[in-house]
Amino acid sequence: MKKSITFITANKRRKFNLFKSLNIGNYTVMLMNKAMKELIAEFTGQLREALDITTGISLSEANNEIKNVVISGMGGSGMAGNIALESIAQEIRIPVVINKDYTLPFYVNRHSLVIIVSYSGDTEETIKAMEEAMERDAKIVCISTGGKISEKAQRKSIDLIEIPDGMPPRAAIAYTLVQLLYVLNFFYIISCAYKKEILAAIKLLDEEEKNIRMDAKATAKSLIGKTPLLYSTARMESVALRIRQQLNENTKILAWHNVFPELDHNELEGWKKEQPAISVIIFRNKDDHPLLAQRIDISKEIIQEYTSTPKEVYSKGNSVLEKMLYFIHWGDWLSFFLAEFDETDMMYTQSINYLKSELAKKN
Repeated sequence: MKKSITFITANKRRKFNLFKSLNIGNYTVMLMNKAMKELIAEFTGQLREALDITTGISLSEANNEIKNVVISGMGGSGMAGNIALESIAQEIRIPVVINKDYTLPFYVNRHSLVIIVSYSGDTEETIKAMEEAMERDAKIVCISTGGKISEKAQRKSIDLIEIPDGMPPRAAIAYTLVQLLYVLNFFYIISCAYKKEILAAIKLLDEEEKNIRMDAKATAKSLIGKTPLLYSTARMESVALRIRQQLNENTKILAWHNVFPELDHNELEGWKKEQPAISVIIFRNKDDHPLLAQRIDISKEIIQEYTSTPKEVYSKGNSVLEKMLYFIHWGDWLSFFLAEFDETDMMYTQSINYLKSELAKKN
């Protein structure tokens, strides 16, 4: 069975044939990975295009005072919410939470802003959350490419931001993230500083692109045949989560993550015997709290007694958002190179597709 899919890079359209059979040939794997490589390479171009999209958006004002915000989305779409929340944590003055479920928090009401994020527009959990938000008379804004969510939004005159389609949701994070920040700014939850921070991140990533690829590729070589264990600071947990999920979907391997300082109160005690099959990556920032930096240093000393020397990756940039985008781009390349070394098809998500098809039979 053959399906023609158009994968979009910023301002470009390229067609690739995706063979859906389980017996995927090496040529097709190379073709699919080439498509993902182009999407990763176009990350800064996607950020620019995402900023351009915001200039043409028209949203309606909320009828009631907004007292809390819920960002509802799953997978790559929901990840944009995690990143957005951590990047604005020191700026927001009302509660903002991430929802990854069929139902919304009990407190959601007419004073809530519910942002529905689903790249496909057909995410089962997110559709149910949207329906519940409608029942509770919350202010709703949808971010999608189409599907049932766009249909519902248009039919019910709900604000809808449409973004470019034709790529895996995890590869569209630039679009979903920027639109999320735009929505939060529109409703005065955050300032417009995010625009300058994204432009600064674009400049930084373009300047560092060669170095990022080289370091990510070298790290990928060290991960061959091992299980990655990703450690980050609590304020940037979404970085570790994003990279873990990229390794799951792109590289088709298991990985896990934890955060400092919490892991020092439990997981650290698990390092009691040799763990040659585990490779540790620690994501750090030069401006981490001094006490936290001490904790990480001492923890690293303990960990390296039981596995090969943990690799440390330091962020670059000034704002939290810049640093997070630096890490995310580095992690995307890490997943790409490791998949390339393993000759793994990065695009096809066989198990996820099977799950969805089985669920469709039952509902």
